[in-house]
Amino acid sequence: MTFQVKTSSFEMQTAGFGDILDVTRQVAQGVSGSGLSDGTATVFVPGSTAGITTIEYESGAVEDLKKAIERQASVNLHYAHDARWGDGNGFSHVRAALMGASLTVPFIRSELQLGTWQQIVLCDFDNRARKREVLVQVMGVE
Repeated sequence: MTFQVKTSSFEMQTAGFGDILDVTRQVAQGVSGSGLSDGTATVFVPGSTAGITTIEYESGAVEDLKKAIERQASVNLHYAHDARWGDGNGFSHVRAALMGASLTVPFIRSELQLGTWQQIVLCDFDNRARKREVLVQVMGVE
């Protein structure tokens, strides 16, 4: 067995302002397309105003997450970033930093080892719609 690293990516159009999208299927495709059997998949979103996490992707849990994020880094607070750059997305940077830009998920026999109600989500916190690239780096053995 030889250890290998394979990288793929996909793009998602987001609405911004806390848009949360299920990307589990795309990540699973990156794993199955890698040709690797066992290892880990790292999911990463480039940029400083988006994050990656897991949640049960259903409307109630998604709404709860949005409200929790608003309580942690409200749009209505003063942000020094906004004062310096005038782009109004200081809250987006803080939210993304709190969530994190990546997630690592193990896979066995090319199948992600997620819980029954656990999906991988892309969270776009920016104050405008964006086309986001998501990287899937798969490390493991055939």
